[in-house]
Amino acid sequence: MGSSDASCDPVILATAGYDHTIRFWQAHSGICYRTVQHPDSQVNDLETTPDKQLLAAAGYQHIRMYDLNSNNPNPVINYDGIAKNVTAVGFHEDGKWMYTGGEDNSARIWDLRSRNLQCQRIFQVNAPVNCVCLHPNQGELFIGDQSGAIHIWDLKTDNNEQLVPEQDASIQSISIDPMGTMMAAVNNKGNCYIWTLTGGRGDDPTQLHPKTHFKAHNRYLLKCLFSPDSTLLATCLADQTAKIWRTTDWTLHTELKENTQRWVWDCAFSGDSQYIITASSDNMARLWSVDTGEIKKEYSGHQKAVICLAFRDEYIQ
Repeated sequence: MGSSDASCDPVILATAGYDHTIRFWQAHSGICYRTVQHPDSQVNDLETTPDKQLLAAAGYQHIRMYDLNSNNPNPVINYDGIAKNVTAVGFHEDGKWMYTGGEDNSARIWDLRSRNLQCQRIFQVNAPVNCVCLHPNQGELFIGDQSGAIHIWDLKTDNNEQLVPEQDASIQSISIDPMGTMMAAVNNKGNCYIWTLTGGRGDDPTQLHPKTHFKAHNRYLLKCLFSPDSTLLATCLADQTAKIWRTTDWTLHTELKENTQRWVWDCAFSGDSQYIITASSDNMARLWSVDTGEIKKEYSGHQKAVICLAFRDEYIQ
């Protein structure tokens, strides 16, 4: 899975949260090889650029970007011109632009071609934005807000639509499978909604068709994520567990339970869909076997809750 030299390792695992640090780990050994201070605020979301050169950290009123291939402890890009928390960050697959969502009721597109971040476009909604998901076609953003609305922003035409799957239920997370055929959204009532997707090719906008919905748990849902092979959906819960569901019939495949976890905030699958890493309120990240639910590795070092992680791998051995 790569050597101990971080710059040669094809696997990137970074975690962050409420202790104002970002930690970088060897995924296979559990060793933390680098810690970066993030003194201004907690980190709400992490994502690496597609070329694995930079790590973006979304915080309170700012975005910081760190060099992944050096030991420079300072951010190489800073942007401070945002009100309130930045809650979501991600990238176009070619690295041309970055998208963010935040509690200032907006989603934004940022030009990455220069080192001083330029906000190109803003999409305003009527409630704080909890999550943003880019369609695999790279042309539509799906934005979930605290009022319960999902907004579909067509970046080519600037048209937008919205749907509200459940009244008075905040949309916490949205995921679209890599094939662009399914979408999941979870809310703070413990419900998971599934749609099948058609269109989304060329100038044809994506059409959503309600498929099913189910009670993933009785409490808050924090995250949903499709596996790279589209056969599984992970949900992270505010009750010490993550659950993995089969996308063929939406039955439970595995429950990832560790009594000390409290809230499970974030997760990421390995590229072969065999493993999943979770971030939780007990200051830990964990690597699990998807099929057995067994903990394979624990990443211990944070002093407070770990609420986000970034993970890119070729495979895990």
